[in-house]
Amino acid sequence: MKPYNAAAWLLDRHVREGRGDAVALRCLGRSTTYAELLREVQRAQLLLAELDAKPGERVAMVVRDDEAFPSFFLGALRSGVVPVPLSTMLKGPALGAIVADAEARVLVVSDAFAAAVPALVAGAPLLRHVVVCGDAGALDQGDLAPTVRSWSQAGAATDEMPIAPTGADSPGFWLYSSGTTGAPKGVMHAHGDLQATVETYANQVLRIGPDDRFLSVAKLFFAYGLGNALTFPLAVGATAILNPDPPTPAAVAALIAAESPTLLFSSPGFCAALLHASLGLEDFRSLRATVTAGEALPANVQRRFAALTGRPVLDGIGSTEMLHIFLSNTLDEQRPGTSGRVVPGYEAELRDESGARIDAPDTPGLLFVRGASAASGYWKRPDATAAAVGADGWVKTGDVYTRSGDGLWTFHSRTSDMIKAGGIWVSPAEVENVLLGHASVLEAAVVGARDANGLETVVAFVVPAPNATCDPAELELHCRGEVAAFKRPRRIEVVDELPKTATGKIQRFELRTRLAGGAGPDS
Repeated sequence: MKPYNAAAWLLDRHVREGRGDAVALRCLGRSTTYAELLREVQRAQLLLAELDAKPGERVAMVVRDDEAFPSFFLGALRSGVVPVPLSTMLKGPALGAIVADAEARVLVVSDAFAAAVPALVAGAPLLRHVVVCGDAGALDQGDLAPTVRSWSQAGAATDEMPIAPTGADSPGFWLYSSGTTGAPKGVMHAHGDLQATVETYANQVLRIGPDDRFLSVAKLFFAYGLGNALTFPLAVGATAILNPDPPTPAAVAALIAAESPTLLFSSPGFCAALLHASLGLEDFRSLRATVTAGEALPANVQRRFAALTGRPVLDGIGSTEMLHIFLSNTLDEQRPGTSGRVVPGYEAELRDESGARIDAPDTPGLLFVRGASAASGYWKRPDATAAAVGADGWVKTGDVYTRSGDGLWTFHSRTSDMIKAGGIWVSPAEVENVLLGHASVLEAAVVGARDANGLETVVAFVVPAPNATCDPAELELHCRGEVAAFKRPRRIEVVDELPKTATGKIQRFELRTRLAGGAGPDS
């Protein structure tokens, strides 16, 4: 096995080659150089060693986007231990179930989430140690069985901590899937998967370099944010701008003004929110591009945000299983309403329900993708692994796409989200894009529901834009002029918010459950 360690590639390499004084992190006005970050990573290694965290064992992380996250994530990798970042938006019982599933013995938690720890511990019987980042006094230890250590009081590594004898295929880190269709699953990635996303998407689509400054609305605990704000900047000796707090349009606008990022990574929903934040072209002067992923970016939002920033807006699709984006628009070509083209280094194809490949253009099919960043499978889920990850390396994404004759890919829905109204397939994304074209709508989600006759019909949930009121009758008239009759929503519900995963993806199955539990939609 050829020696390779992802943490050493991302960090030690820069210090060894004389770039230790370059700024790796900016957080709340603080700068951390590559040399300083390496020392913190080694300090995390020492603490994990004191807690007897062994190579291959999991260390759960419920950590804010601050200096502690890269310290422990890279520290675990450097020691051959498997870091498992978890959503900072989940409550204690849900976190406990995941920690128990991962069989983690060590938990690293920010003091901001200390209140969740007792319930988490109650659901994770194998947990033996808790490391608190920040004020350890924020954690009410009470009857907690695990030992509690303070990261701020941990000792410095007096000698250089060793790099574990790992290889590119060695167990690296786990990310838990966002649960758009049910319970999260542990997605297992190897050390080499991080570099694979750099050599494909980051280098060939974004053309990143050491002068870039990366600002990600998406948090580090899931795949998209991990690439945006850790893998990509550290790969080229650039700077990651970290935001420990929940993102708001005002806070992100302030960060852009203060930190002058060159690349902004967002979700489509957050771009829509920024469009309503009274910002102008001058506010985005430092950017050279904006990247969106997580949900398909509506064409009208893409056009409006590109006009607002004066810079390219690159929508793409990635997944936890593939670690980052594998279909994308590019700096040279943006086609609103599409996911662009296949990222160099990946392969994509469409298949029908029997598994046969679809070559005809503009024909909906199930999207499969193959590339070096693919996960090895799901932890303790052999059936799910067999269903999603083929022996030939092709990964079933669960998305329905079409491919145009000139090679552009367009999202239609998740596999389970397609609606068959009047015997004809309806793409939720198409109807949502129409609704989002109305000035009163901030967000929209379209699902199928059964009417009084048991027939499937189209139902829309809409969130009003700030200082706006959504009138269902007016929205119905708007749809009449934009889509065929069988695609129009038969019912439009105005809601304050849409149910979402921790990564911002709309949980349409929750909306379908809500409809099934109440009165059926109007026929």
